Amino acid sequence: MIESVVEQATPQVAANPWPFSLSIVLPVYNEGTTIGGIITQVRDLHPYAEILVVDDCSSDDTATVAAAAGARVISRPYNIGNGAGVKTGVRSAAGDVVVIMDGDGQHNPADITRLLSHIGRYDMVIGARSRAGQQNWVRWFGNAAINRLGSYLTGLKMEDLTSGFRAFRRTILLHYVHLLPNQFSWPTTSALAFAKAGYHVRFEPIAMLRRQGGRSHQKLLKNGFKFTIIIFRIISLFNPLRIFIPVMLLFMLLSVISYFLGVANDGNWLHLPPTAMLCLIAALFFFFFGLLAEMISALRFERVRDS
Repeated sequence: MIESVVEQATPQVAANPWPFSLSIVLPVYNEGTTIGGIITQVRDLHPYAEILVVDDCSSDDTATVAAAAGARVISRPYNIGNGAGVKTGVRSAAGDVVVIMDGDGQHNPADITRLLSHIGRYDMVIGARSRAGQQNWVRWFGNAAINRLGSYLTGLKMEDLTSGFRAFRRTILLHYVHLLPNQFSWPTTSALAFAKAGYHVRFEPIAMLRRQGGRSHQKLLKNGFKFTIIIFRIISLFNPLRIFIPVMLLFMLLSVISYFLGVANDGNWLHLPPTAMLCLIAALFFFFFGLLAEMISALRFERVRDS
């Protein structure tokens, strides 16, 4: 991993108004046309903050433009993914609080202050998009499904788990950074990790801007498979019994129905039909598998709290 650092040529014109130090991290890939302007806007609004750009082996001049604009640049030797860039940025940041934002111009730097204003009472503040702020109805439908699943698993209302624009306490996320995937589902995993561990998460409404350049690196055909993987990952990491218990009860119900259908057919109350037996075995399997998964999940978070 190659790191290039550009020192600020001009002194800071404003003191840090927050009771914490701040790092603003931009994980980018081929955003040479937009990154310079975004860094300039961020520096004008927050001259006291560390601006850290993690370039995921772009094929354009992203790293050069970012360094020229005054950011500290970490250039990865090969492309891994957006989540990997976030993990690198969180581990390398110097600030007590980290803001993650995209480098394509869709996040308004002026909203950073709104997110930071809630840090203290809340440990993570997420910029929540409206329906109009999401690219298409397919993406909106998938995100809505993940939000509902996250709300069910945590017992808290999750309004926009997939939004990548957020501020959080760095020391907390460092405990869970190993759980984050290298691809695009890091926002969901990080938010649910905070909620699962009992930290306070807030969703702050924001307006998305029109993408200034480049193109989205997510493809519709792959998103269906990625969406399925994300769902199973969320279930296994956070409160597995909330899923396995309903499935167990469903198979128990099917077993009872099959049993009484068998009784109605042959009148033998001591005979257990094969289908009833299979459903009963399936119910026990889901119960014990879910119990094991719940124990592993609890141990994972307990180990983090004790560290």
